[in-house]
Amino acid sequence: METVMLANGIQMPILGYGVYQVNDLEECERVVSEAIEVGYRSIDTAQAYGNESAVGNAVKKSGIPREDFFITTKVWISNAGYEKAKASIEESMEKLQTDYLDLVLIHQPFNDYYGTYRAMEEYYREGKIKAIGVSNFYPDRFIDIAEFSEIQPMVNQVETHVFNQQVEAQSIMEEYNTQIESWGPFAEGKNDFFNNETLKKIGENYGKSVAQVALRYLIQRNIVVIPKTVTKERMIQNFDVFNFSLTDEEMATILGLNQKESLFFSHYDPETVKFLTGLGKSK
Repeated sequence: METVMLANGIQMPILGYGVYQVNDLEECERVVSEAIEVGYRSIDTAQAYGNESAVGNAVKKSGIPREDFFITTKVWISNAGYEKAKASIEESMEKLQTDYLDLVLIHQPFNDYYGTYRAMEEYYREGKIKAIGVSNFYPDRFIDIAEFSEIQPMVNQVETHVFNQQVEAQSIMEEYNTQIESWGPFAEGKNDFFNNETLKKIGENYGKSVAQVALRYLIQRNIVVIPKTVTKERMIQNFDVFNFSLTDEEMATILGLNQKESLFFSHYDPETVKFLTGLGKSK
């Protein structure tokens, strides 16, 4: 598995497995176990997903040493603030059946995320967390926390796919030696993603699917990807993206698909922020 080196020297797999919206705990444990069988070692979960315990069970039952895994979770809005964040991280470690976490992110830039980050910095210094970062931080808030934190974010996980490529945001992250990570690399199928003619045509050159071309494009831009699927055949397919390379011309063609807008939500929309902060009060 190819890796990227984070700012502190930690190696993070460039391809992982995400469990967003796998709400049934039995199903989640099953699919994570299958992903591990395929070869995935980086697993991305979150407090808000409600499936950390299932991920922990699958990792434990695999029999594979804990140090071979890279486990990510995220602190939810309702757990923001120094004391609440610390308690929630302890709970996450208990559910995941581990005494340390490889990466902890702030899930959304709302509530007292500075208090949350101070708690994460403390746990990082104690060795309970190997790397810390943020998620869904747009350039403005990303720069803010990067400038005023003692330990700059090592990762920023943001919506990144061929229709919203985050080129400018990635450039800003690189200024702070922060690794960009993609959530939703398949745009959750929006814009008829899996039938995109541009990606399909390029894939024909290599005997690869639209999904594989999309993942390969992001990987060649040094973007960490965490595709999610509950089908083992697609897990295998998503894993099979290291035996071909896109040409400069193909990369430029795919860049042309960039619409530079979210297909999901915008933090610049007051109603969206009200909705997200409302979720932070209810969970």
